[in-house]
Amino acid sequence: MSTKTRFRPERVDFSRFSPKHFKWELDDGVATITLNRPERKNPLTFESYAELRDTFHDLRHAPDVKVVVITGAGGNFCSGGDVHEIIGPLVEMQLAGDMDGLLAFTRMTGDLVKEMRTCPQPIIAAIDGVCAGAGAIIAMASDMRIGTPDSKVAFLFVRVGLAGADMGACNILPRIIGAGRASELLYTGRAIDGAEAERWGFYNRLAPSETVLEEARTLARSLRTGPTFAHAMTKKCIHQEWSMGIDEAIEAEAQAQAICMQTKDYERAYRAFVAKQRPVFEGN
Repeated sequence: MSTKTRFRPERVDFSRFSPKHFKWELDDGVATITLNRPERKNPLTFESYAELRDTFHDLRHAPDVKVVVITGAGGNFCSGGDVHEIIGPLVEMQLAGDMDGLLAFTRMTGDLVKEMRTCPQPIIAAIDGVCAGAGAIIAMASDMRIGTPDSKVAFLFVRVGLAGADMGACNILPRIIGAGRASELLYTGRAIDGAEAERWGFYNRLAPSETVLEEARTLARSLRTGPTFAHAMTKKCIHQEWSMGIDEAIEAEAQAQAICMQTKDYERAYRAFVAKQRPVFEGN
């Protein structure tokens, strides 16, 4: 057993992973998570929230998983929290005066976003159909988003009497589409279609419904063959530098790049360039 495996034991064997509340596929370093309740447009439950949170946490210890694609079954991404399995029980908590229970739930949902942002793998959302509420948050928390023209994205918390301040939306969404546009979506809860989502910068690009998942996987495979250690560093810097000033960010990137210059991938790229060949990266 190598030294590094002794202090970073594998928590989950993702090659044999069989979650209870969503589908998992792993193909040559690219994982696909499929929210799989198509008869209800793939809503989340207390249990699926928790299992997604724990999965993204455990991906920190999964060097064989290079990129993650998240999508929904049956022509929809995710309709948000299940009305009967989440919203109903939360109203019962409110009626019982269970503030501790309500806060435990909202913190748990926020922890899902934290784990998505801090796992080292880039996350690509492939979005078709309904992408609403917590579904829109999962898309927002991904690193990149490919959507279909007919998809509908809605941060609809205000429609159920809640604030737009949910799972980090007031922090992350303005960074993606700008404060004014984020304010409009969070105050009104209105849906935007694929064309508007792309125009506003929420989607990286559009793809037909028939090919959106494959296009996301193609992008994932291109990242998988890149310098994955450096990709993880890029993700970490994008996340951490939100709270930094320019000087601090430049220093953080100087240190990050110096670390990447110590990798074998950096040397491989140089030697391939000299030999006029395409580099073959190994993620170390």
